[in-house]
Amino acid sequence: MTVQTVIVLAAGEGTRMKSATPKVLHSVAGRSLLGHVLHAVNHLNPTELRIVVGSGREAVEAHIAQIAPKARTVFQEHRGGTGHAAQLALAGTAPKGTVLVLAGDTPLLSGDSLAQFVAAHTEGKFAASVLTAEHPEPTGYGRIIRNDSDELLRIVEEKDATDDEKFIYEINSGVYAFNGEKLAASIGKLTNANAQGELYLTDVIGILKSSGESIAAIMIDDFTETLGVNDRVQLAESAAMLRDRINDQWMHAGVTIVDPTTTWIDATVELSHDVTLHPGTALLGSTKVATGAVIGPRTTLTDCVVREGAVVLESIAIQTVIGAGATVGPFTYLRSGTELGDASKAGAFVEMKNAVVGNGSKVPHLSYVGDATIGEGSNIGAATIFVNYDGVEKHHTTVGDQVRIGSDTMLVAPVTIGDGAYTAAGSVITEDVPAGAIGVGRAKQRNVLDWVLRKRPGSKSAQAAEASTKKG
Repeated sequence: MTVQTVIVLAAGEGTRMKSATPKVLHSVAGRSLLGHVLHAVNHLNPTELRIVVGSGREAVEAHIAQIAPKARTVFQEHRGGTGHAAQLALAGTAPKGTVLVLAGDTPLLSGDSLAQFVAAHTEGKFAASVLTAEHPEPTGYGRIIRNDSDELLRIVEEKDATDDEKFIYEINSGVYAFNGEKLAASIGKLTNANAQGELYLTDVIGILKSSGESIAAIMIDDFTETLGVNDRVQLAESAAMLRDRINDQWMHAGVTIVDPTTTWIDATVELSHDVTLHPGTALLGSTKVATGAVIGPRTTLTDCVVREGAVVLESIAIQTVIGAGATVGPFTYLRSGTELGDASKAGAFVEMKNAVVGNGSKVPHLSYVGDATIGEGSNIGAATIFVNYDGVEKHHTTVGDQVRIGSDTMLVAPVTIGDGAYTAAGSVITEDVPAGAIGVGRAKQRNVLDWVLRKRPGSKSAQAAEASTKKG
C-alpha cells in the first residue's frame, strides 16, 4: 500500500497535559505519541511525509529528525485550526494521488487499520473518505451526520452540534483520505464562520459534497484505535490499552506472561518463543530476549540483550548483555556496559558497571564490580569491591581465568590478578598478583586482652566478659 502524501497534525499546545514537554513527545510503550503515529504511517510507504509543528517546535523537530529524518516539518505559528494546518502543509505544492491527514496524538492507531482505510478509499474512487467509529462516550468529538440513505452528509464539531446531534455516537476519528487534486481545489474555500473561529478541515467534506463529489465514511471496528491523548488520564489509559495489546501479541507468539496486568513490554522490544515473564516485569527500549529465558518477578530490563535460557530474578539491568544460561539476582543492579558470559552469575545484592564477566564466572553476592574484566571460570567471593575510582579518574581491574577472590577483598585499580591466582579473604590488593600466586594484603591480628574491662567498665559487654571469665 502506497500513499502519495501523509500530513500529520502535531502543532497542538496540549495545555491539558500541564507539562513543559510538548504533548506529542509524551511517551507510552517505548515511543512518543508522535512516534506511534509515524510507525503506523510507515505501513503505507508514503512518498512524502509532512508534519505540522507548533508548540515546542524545536524539541518536536529534534525528535522528528531522530525518528523520521526524511519527513518535512511545517511550522504553524498561530493556531488556526486543522484546515489552516493542512493549508500550510500543502502550500506551494500540487498534490496528486491519495493524501492522508491524521493527528499526531493517536498512539493506538495501527498500520493495518490505516492500510485498510486507504485501500477502501482508493477502491471506491472517493474524493474524500473519513475514518469513523462508534464511541460509547462521544463527548468532545465531531459527529458524523448521515442522510436517510446512510451516506455521509457532513461532519459537525462538538461546539457547533445541536442537542440532537450530540446524541449521535458515530464520531470523526480525525483521519482523512483525499484525492489530492480535489483537496487542493477545495481547501482554499474554507472559512472560520464557526464557534471556534478556526478553519476546520472537516468543512472540506461539505465543500466536496456540495460539488457533487463522492464522499465515504468508513467505520473502524475497534473504536479504541481512534482515541487521542489530551491529558495525563488519557495518557495512562492509552498506556494500559497498549500494554494489553502488546502482551496479547506476544502470548499468541508463544511467550508465557504469568500476569499480563503487571507486565509492561515496550512496542520496541523483541521476544522469542518460550520466554517466560513473571509478575512485575518491565521490558523497555530495545531489549531483546531469546528462547527459554525466564525474567522476573519484579524485574526491569532497559535496552538489554538476554540470551537463551538465562534467568533474571528481581533485578534491574540497563544496556547489559546477559549470556546464555546465565543467572542474575535477586536484587542485582547491572549498569551500562556490563556483559555477562554464558553460564555466568551475578548474584544477590551485586552491582556491576562497565564490566565483562567471562563464561562460567560467578559473582555470587554482596559485591561491586566496576570497570573490570573477569576471565572464564573465576569466582569472586562475597563482599568483594572493585575499587575503580581514585577521586579523579576511573581505573580498570583485570581478573584472569580460574581465579579465586577471597571474601571481603578490595581490588584497588589498576591491578591485574593472573590466571589461576588467589587472594586471601579480607585482603586489600594494591599490586598485581602473578598467575598461580596468592595475594595477601592484610595486617597480622593482635588481641589486646581485657580492653573492654578497662575501657568499658560496667557495660553489658564487660559484664558478659566477667561472667565468661568466672566460668573458666
